[in-house]
Amino acid sequence: MNTYIKQYTKKELVEDTGRISWTSPSNIALIKYWGKHGKQLPCNPSVSFTLSESKTTMDFSWSIKDGGKDEIVLDFYFENKKNALFEEKIRKFLEDNFELFPFLKYLSLEIESVNSFPHSAGIASSASSMSALALGLCSIENQAFDLNLSDGELLEKATYVARLASGSAARSIFPGIVSWGKSDLEEIKSSDLIASKVEGIADIFKNYHDSIVIVDAGEKAVSSRAGHALMEDHPFREVRFQHANKQLENLITIMKTGDVDKFCEIVETEALELHGLMMNSTPSYTLMRPNTLAVIEKVRKFRSEKGLALCFTLDAGPNVHLLYPDNISREVTEFINSEITEFAENGLVIHDRVGSGPERFL
Repeated sequence: MNTYIKQYTKKELVEDTGRISWTSPSNIALIKYWGKHGKQLPCNPSVSFTLSESKTTMDFSWSIKDGGKDEIVLDFYFENKKNALFEEKIRKFLEDNFELFPFLKYLSLEIESVNSFPHSAGIASSASSMSALALGLCSIENQAFDLNLSDGELLEKATYVARLASGSAARSIFPGIVSWGKSDLEEIKSSDLIASKVEGIADIFKNYHDSIVIVDAGEKAVSSRAGHALMEDHPFREVRFQHANKQLENLITIMKTGDVDKFCEIVETEALELHGLMMNSTPSYTLMRPNTLAVIEKVRKFRSEKGLALCFTLDAGPNVHLLYPDNISREVTEFINSEITEFAENGLVIHDRVGSGPERFL
């Protein structure tokens, strides 16, 4: 039996109206998960930095509804405007996973969502938005039916739910350095079903910076969902999964010792390997842009000349995440202002850093 499914009746409803609010951040993967199986299960484990400033705030209001029909009553607003497209996506997710939220038989929902970053900024917002959604749903269930879940139990269910909505969202439930996926490493407590915080990491990585160079704010030509699907018949499928596990093992060792130079090597290799997999897929596609490559070359030149541990990573898109420790933030900021902003669309660089995870306000 699925331990995340709770059974209750309308008679057990203790709060038939209410409101809560969650803010949840995005994250940037250091070891990438690319390829999935089953119902949103990763083909290899991943590790990420949970960010601080790139986040979604969701306000949830609920009230009792007439009857007990298995239908979703939902109104969704994005940045103060009714958004039918987003509402339909969330409605479908709730319908597909109705067994996890039996309270939807009895309650109607209104959700208002706002991002701290421009929606057109080119940052994948699914991690922040879907983790906020999962936290809100689990909190409503816990509060309205007085389930008395501990904080740990609520977060565990929330990461399980977030994974079903967007794989990377599972990692945004926790602060700092987070893993998702099964691994034989004793430091990795996550499974394919849930994410978990990684402990024992050197302090230098706990306040790392991530300055996101928005090379192209447009919508990606190929969705992440479609990209994952192309791994099913990829010629390097098994090699990639084996290598990702080895890379994970190496990265965790490096992050425990605080070796920022070796950290740069692995993180950059992972980023380029991800894009290499896309270019070797059938059909093949390229998400990097000329300015993506220009920024990468600038970063390599800066690191070589200055001897400072600035590195890059990429998500499944053209934008470049510049990663660096706090103790060189002044030099890197000067470098970004003088040599990098010209390659960003409208000069947009979003300065972020490793954060403390989601926060509930109501």
